[in-house]
Amino acid sequence: MLEVVALSALTTFLLGVGNGAAGEIGKNLTLSAGALVRRTLGRETPLPADAEERRALASRVHARLGNDPRRAGEWALMLESAPDETPEPSRGAMPPAPWAFTDRQKVLKRLMREADRPWEGRPRVVLLSGPPGSGSTSIALRLGAQGRDRFPDGRYYVDLRDTAGETGPEPSAVLLRLLREMDVPTDSVPATEAGRERLYRTLTEGRRALVVIDHTTSSAQVRALVPATPGVLLVVVVSGPPPLVEAERIAVPPLTDRYAKRLVRKVAGPQHAARVKAGLPGVLDRCRGNAFALHAEARLLARDEPGPTSPPPAGRGPASALRDGRGAGPLPPDGRETAASPARDGRAPGSALPAPAGPDHPVRTAARLASLRLGPEAERLCRLTALGGWPSVSVPIAAAAAGTDEATAARLLDEVAAVGLLEPLPDLRYRFRPETRRQLAETATAEYGLGACADAVDRMLEALLGRVLPASRAALPESWRTELPPGYRDGADAVPDGIAVLAAEAANVARAVALAEEHRRTGTALWLARALWPLQLKAGHWDEVLPALRDAARHAEETRADERMTGALHFQLAHCLGEMGRVEQALRAARAAVTYERAAGHTRGEASAVELLGLLSLNRWSYEEAHERFTEAEAVYRRIGAGEEGAADLPRALALAERHRGRALRGMGRTDESRRCLENAVDFFAGRTGAPPEAYNRARSLTDLAETLHESGDDPAALARIAEAEALLPSSATPHLAYLTGLRRRCAASASAG
Repeated sequence: MLEVVALSALTTFLLGVGNGAAGEIGKNLTLSAGALVRRTLGRETPLPADAEERRALASRVHARLGNDPRRAGEWALMLESAPDETPEPSRGAMPPAPWAFTDRQKVLKRLMREADRPWEGRPRVVLLSGPPGSGSTSIALRLGAQGRDRFPDGRYYVDLRDTAGETGPEPSAVLLRLLREMDVPTDSVPATEAGRERLYRTLTEGRRALVVIDHTTSSAQVRALVPATPGVLLVVVVSGPPPLVEAERIAVPPLTDRYAKRLVRKVAGPQHAARVKAGLPGVLDRCRGNAFALHAEARLLARDEPGPTSPPPAGRGPASALRDGRGAGPLPPDGRETAASPARDGRAPGSALPAPAGPDHPVRTAARLASLRLGPEAERLCRLTALGGWPSVSVPIAAAAAGTDEATAARLLDEVAAVGLLEPLPDLRYRFRPETRRQLAETATAEYGLGACADAVDRMLEALLGRVLPASRAALPESWRTELPPGYRDGADAVPDGIAVLAAEAANVARAVALAEEHRRTGTALWLARALWPLQLKAGHWDEVLPALRDAARHAEETRADERMTGALHFQLAHCLGEMGRVEQALRAARAAVTYERAAGHTRGEASAVELLGLLSLNRWSYEEAHERFTEAEAVYRRIGAGEEGAADLPRALALAERHRGRALRGMGRTDESRRCLENAVDFFAGRTGAPPEAYNRARSLTDLAETLHESGDDPAALARIAEAEALLPSSATPHLAYLTGLRRRCAASASAG
């Protein structure tokens, strides 16, 4: 019987392959599709790079199926058994709207007008902008609160402020954050930017939803989010000069005196009416209608201590001197680098980019006034912590900045947050507003001097390094890629959840890599990035670690760092880029890793990097090239002699290489050879060769073997291997189990047809 495979269904399938769900199971589906494309067209066909090429490939495959009933049946089974990658989005959970909200009805009406205007094919996009502290975020949140009925299918809020660097996250990372806000399961989030955009558009098609992207810094961050459906309103919130975005532009004006007075009275409360009345003229003069500054000063008026009648002069110091490291290479035995040298760019220690607003900006003035309400210890801790430019502030970082214990730092952070200089975040973390942080950092330089500020930044970098290195080792205690430098080898046992620590600090690590480079602490920068390996391998946080890896790999090359360290960083970078579907960039980084590891005489590292080259080729359907790389990697591994570094891990490394070789052979159509390789891998991971059994890798190898058996026509044996794999997997392995269910359907249907 001839199975009918619609061109549209085939096109949709191939558009998703390679852009679909991330992880091992997504790659399995991609590999199976590539093998079937090869069998259909009779030649190796590389994975198409874009949507146009995938549509062209679907047309070529479809044309062949009309004359090949057997292949048509295979494709019908493949499409039918492919897991459904379209989850049901939640309705979102926007933060609460501010309680003290006033004088914004005109802006809200303009927003509502854009949401309700005739569609006429024009996307609903609003660029909501104002100077720092103007209240643009509050307006967006108020829109979400008032728009429950207007946006019944979802109201989603993404804040881009908690990322390293002044430019914010890449567009792909913005899409990732939005999909997470929609509660898309991690295993269902596509690895590539194209796949994420496609999923976003699928999830919003025909829905009535509000999407708010706050603290946007570039048009590229939101370009993929422009809605193509009438019911979705995209609000792009910018604090400062607006980027070039095709949108309805709505500027947030300052509050008039009438409403500024109302806001101050509302925040301070009626019990402080006399104090408000006395201080209101000065407050209005200083704040100039800035909503944040008015709110901050109102909170100060509500405190018991009387406030000043005028602010102190802005603290501005000369250009800072920064720490100098030892140049290239890993950390010395004590993990520290101490020689001082001038800053390269004349900025304060850890100041990031120069401040965009002048010293008399209302937000900065409010920060100076709030600082006066702090005790000396809290004031010093606050100013020194601001030097790092951290996306978030934890108790250990603050303790290191002030040179105090963590209990004291926790108490002082509460004091700082109470006067509004820090915003509380979940999990005992805090965040500075950018203008507040800049003002505090400049004051620290003027008050404490260049040396004390540089010392504080050094202590914070050291504290973060001391936190993430043991966490990295705790997350992957057996891996040679998480081996620790001297001075950091005693803390891993005390970390209960290394992945959780690394995830919480990922943005700070990315910032710290750039900061350590700025301070010429090369060893610190490189080890910080190395510590992220478990986060990218086990948790798939590729978007979060990519900025740190890029900076560290580049810095290692520029400083001619230790070749083994440079090779390891390029390997991590290649792995990350490969998982994100940026294959050409990944190949360049992987080739660099091979070169550096070979120059370092590190055989295990060289073999691993060659193996990664094979995996990158495998995932783009270049099966012959992949097989050559896996064969080369196996030969390099076998150069490791008894008693040499890596000898203990050699049997397992060879088993993994043989598994990969079996997968490449399957893609080449050499199923008998593939079967032998995969059976050897299954035996090793089952513990039949004397090695400790590994249930996870055994299940993966059994899945590969079942695929090969199915393609060779031995469906009964394939079904038996599927049952073995299912028995090894926990119920939490949902994607793998779902894939095996689909594979079982393919095998059962093929067996019954035969």
